[in-house]
Amino acid sequence: MAIAAAAVIVPMGIIFFISGLLINLIQAACFVFIRPFSKNIYRRINRIFAELLWLELVWLVDWRAGVEIKLYMDPETFSLMGKEHALLIANHRSDIDWLVGWVLAQRSGCLGSALAVMKKSSKFLPVLGWSMWFSEYLFLERSWAKDENTIKSGLQRLRDYPQPFWLALFVEGTRFTQAKLLAAQEYAASAGLPVPKNVLIPRTKGFVAAVSHMRSFVPAIYDVTFAMPKSSPAPTMLRIFKGQSSVVHVHIKRHEMKDLPENDEATAQWCRDIFLAKDKLLDKHIAEDTFGEQQLQNVGRPVKSFVVIVSWACIVLFGAIKFLHSTALLSSWKGVAISAALLAVVTLLMQILIRFSQSERSTPAKPSIVNQHSTNGQQKQH
Repeated sequence: MAIAAAAVIVPMGIIFFISGLLINLIQAACFVFIRPFSKNIYRRINRIFAELLWLELVWLVDWRAGVEIKLYMDPETFSLMGKEHALLIANHRSDIDWLVGWVLAQRSGCLGSALAVMKKSSKFLPVLGWSMWFSEYLFLERSWAKDENTIKSGLQRLRDYPQPFWLALFVEGTRFTQAKLLAAQEYAASAGLPVPKNVLIPRTKGFVAAVSHMRSFVPAIYDVTFAMPKSSPAPTMLRIFKGQSSVVHVHIKRHEMKDLPENDEATAQWCRDIFLAKDKLLDKHIAEDTFGEQQLQNVGRPVKSFVVIVSWACIVLFGAIKFLHSTALLSSWKGVAISAALLAVVTLLMQILIRFSQSERSTPAKPSIVNQHSTNGQQKQH
């Protein structure tokens, strides 16, 4: 691990895991003692504490690395962000797409109610995954026989969510790499589908199920496209810890949920068409290095995450000084060894978080089998 990164990872890890475990305990207590009597009150309290934890990671993007997020969208949609329930469908371009989404949610005032559909292993991540579980993220096993009921029950629970929420769904099923793109292109060619150049083939079953169950209470779908300009290296968690900046372009287009087809197959085709359009949009971005056809919105850099991280640092430092003074832990070799072991554990856990975010380590997902006759027929009509 690079020294520059380690100099931030270790102290940041100490702050993150101590504050995170404290928040997890509060979330667990609220889950046991408040949720059985009032789910709305539980959600409102949990939203506050989840945001206090996730703002620490927003601080890394905004203040440690100074990642520049350029948001392209129309002013009307921009004014609605954070004021309505929304289903987000996005391409999965970089290792930190989820974190960029958190930054945008924080700007929109709904970070604590920003949800996502994640792979099941995510909920076992110490602190972060546990907090996601308490916040009602949906965790899937990538087996439709098992996931169908999970999606149905999870989405039904959101029907009475008391505040505006976002539910992010990466319908490609995995993060983009050149190897996965090649596999998707081979599959598309063999199945008679349009061959993608910048996206993977969407898995539509989860999207169709989401639309089916959310149609009555979620008014909008946000079509989100992530892209990296040629002049900027792709952002990663390791680069962020090192304080190395990147630029991320985000294009968002809003669709009315009521305008989607009622038929499941037609809804699936709508999703595939969105990704065909997304592929062409990314082609244009590669040529022009911008999403210039949409107005650039100012997302700013609020000080809230900076205030939160400084506050947590002061609390943890004060607690550590009091603990060391009362226990005299560092006055013996045994105490020094215990302290060193704890630092090693924190470093290991932060390494797990970084490795978990890396796209090369994500598991590819097979595309959904589509009705080739129907798709080919539609292609011929065009």
